[in-house]
Amino acid sequence: MSQVTTVDAAPRIEAGPASPEVERKPLTKKQLVAERPTWCPGCGDFSVLALYYKLIEKRKIWHEKVTTIAGIGCSSRFPYFVQAHGVHYIHGRALSFATGVSLTRPDLHVFVFGGDGDAFSIGGNHLNHTARKNVRMTYVIMDNYVYGLTKKQTSPTSPIGFKSKTDDMGAADKPINPMKQLISAGATFVARATSTDPKHLLSMMERAMDHDGFSVVECLSECIEFYPGAFDAANPRKAGVFREVPEDHDVTDELAAYELAGAPFPGWFGVFYQNERPTKNANEQRIVDVKREKVKELADWQIMQRTFDMLK
Repeated sequence: MSQVTTVDAAPRIEAGPASPEVERKPLTKKQLVAERPTWCPGCGDFSVLALYYKLIEKRKIWHEKVTTIAGIGCSSRFPYFVQAHGVHYIHGRALSFATGVSLTRPDLHVFVFGGDGDAFSIGGNHLNHTARKNVRMTYVIMDNYVYGLTKKQTSPTSPIGFKSKTDDMGAADKPINPMKQLISAGATFVARATSTDPKHLLSMMERAMDHDGFSVVECLSECIEFYPGAFDAANPRKAGVFREVPEDHDVTDELAAYELAGAPFPGWFGVFYQNERPTKNANEQRIVDVKREKVKELADWQIMQRTFDMLK
């Protein structure tokens, strides 16, 4: 399981040499809010951000342990809005940077936020390799079926027939099925949610955070400016249907997960697939431990000298 602190196991810090231990209070939303979000009023990303604040409060993750990483796009502006450590990285490469953070800082749980373009287009190859390596982090993909930041172009998840500035006669290319791609690439936790059902979305984010491996939540997040009404069919308040994954679904059954992923829109919501296998983090640490055992009798400078000698 992840090493994020929970309410039931709150660590303590020393107040001073002669002082008793003092329990740290969980952060409040006021302490977490940074810049004012710049999204269009009504954007589904507001819901995801609010739930991220709530998740940090609920699980008692303190400032020095909050790690928010994103790429490029409307949803990728997350790090600006969270008062904690974060990086707004280059387009499509958020997972590469996040992998480095995850491997070098095992005390952190890394959160990555992005959109359908950043995840499945320019960042698609990084998504596949991060999934197959099973790097420990949580990736929330806010999928709105359109490139919103660049003012309405067809995205990898835009449905056939969608008219945009790049497809004025309607999109003709088959869209990506995020669930199928993530499962086939090797992600060990794959879930689907929508910004219009915050209670369910928060539960998916929590379960993803608790998973020891590469966990992904695809969240339908409506772009009210360039694709309004895209997800009405999944919103009961707009005569839609929100179908949760059946209770008897075996999340370890890959074939059953594919069957759920193949359902016509709006499809199912919940955990499609979850499997336990060694993480990249554990595999790398094993290699480090073996190498260290071989040089345990040497001083640091001797190890460095040996490395330099090998380069000659």
